[in-house]
Amino acid sequence: MFLPSLTAGAPRHDVLTLTGGAIGQGLPNAVGAAIACPDRPVIALAGDGSAMYTIQALWTMARERLNVTNIIFNNASYAILNVELQRVGASGNGDKARSQLDLSQPGIDFVQLGNSLGVHSVRAQTAEAFCIALENALRSPGPHLIEAVVPSAFSGLKLRLLPSLLGSLGKLPRPLARLIKRKVAP
Repeated sequence: MFLPSLTAGAPRHDVLTLTGGAIGQGLPNAVGAAIACPDRPVIALAGDGSAMYTIQALWTMARERLNVTNIIFNNASYAILNVELQRVGASGNGDKARSQLDLSQPGIDFVQLGNSLGVHSVRAQTAEAFCIALENALRSPGPHLIEAVVPSAFSGLKLRLLPSLLGSLGKLPRPLARLIKRKVAP
């Protein structure tokens, strides 16, 4: 949702995204992009819950030797669904309701899963490790997976305000928007 505005100063690139309220489209979109433009590297960004909807796309990437670097953000939660619940005012505070959006039991090992589907996979638990993994993946053609372990940093009031705050960045002077963005969602 915010990727186009947050990458406005990046080198020239295209952004493919879903058109409405669904999750799971990122990895199949990456397959399509890599087949359509085999001369261009593709970077796929997906949350852990979203990736689980269509994880079989990794096997296709391996089979077709597609040049896709998959970054799966693992916070052990369907975080976007928590945001959506907040946006509609839902109050699922019971244990059963919370467990439906929790992906920690059992935990998902995307490195083992990716490797088992033929995709070179690594885990990054720090920003430094992530940068090294991304540089290595972009240097070597073919499919790669980086499991970026990220905290579930947003809950309560922060979770309710985050979509509005990030959505307002485009209306602010660029230096101020960048400063706020770096403080809120680095």
